[in-house]
Amino acid sequence: MISFFRKTRRWLLQRNKFSKYLLYAVGEVILIVIGILIALGINNWNQRKIIEEREQFYLAGLQEEFRQSRIKLENLIEVNRLNYEGGKKIVDFIDHPEKLSDEKLLSELLFNSFSYEIDYNPNNSLLNEMINSGSLKDISNTELRKKLTSWESIIQSVHRQEANLREQREIMLDIFRNEERDIRTILDDTGIAQEFMGLGSSTDLKSNLEVLESQEFENNLLIYILTGISTEKSHYEPLLEEIDDMMELIEKEIEESN
Repeated sequence: MISFFRKTRRWLLQRNKFSKYLLYAVGEVILIVIGILIALGINNWNQRKIIEEREQFYLAGLQEEFRQSRIKLENLIEVNRLNYEGGKKIVDFIDHPEKLSDEKLLSELLFNSFSYEIDYNPNNSLLNEMINSGSLKDISNTELRKKLTSWESIIQSVHRQEANLREQREIMLDIFRNEERDIRTILDDTGIAQEFMGLGSSTDLKSNLEVLESQEFENNLLIYILTGISTEKSHYEPLLEEIDDMMELIEKEIEESN
């Protein structure tokens, strides 16, 4: 094609047909410009296609990550609720000791209320990779991109609250680490000593019923319950709403691309 244009120009010049040559040259330039524009358009289309495909890949991955993170959070909310609800039952026995039928019931409540540590660990591997590689720019939805950017700061706030809750839990456990209390009684009554630890039943158990008369125990128990409720209402529930909002935005972006 280039050889054809060159021969045509030479033929026109040899015959002194300058006006035709000029018209031909302009036409040639126009054709070249059109060709360049078409090539650029095709290249831009290919680039947009690559970006769109990459964005859909990220969106699908984020959708699965937040789905798993939501399940983890729902389970953690349930565990935390069981903890502070068990604590509330113990408070009821403090107020109404006549309701407590036997020590085994108290042991079960103590074990269920203070045995499980609360620690939210969301699935963030893909999101962290996107942040570290600068790939968040591939997310075209501005609102979703802002939420993804602020996700880590929200999680850090939740972790600070969880650290406070763990501290209150440790205070409660410390009450049972002195000589006046008997952790073995709790473990035997709940079957943990035998079924989980492989220990035999102890013949020298002490009662923990007197702990219900301790003002220190009640004070710290109330703080523990309050911290657990605050963790759920002020941190876990807003976090759950944030996850739902992001999942809704992600789903909308995926549907619009199909």
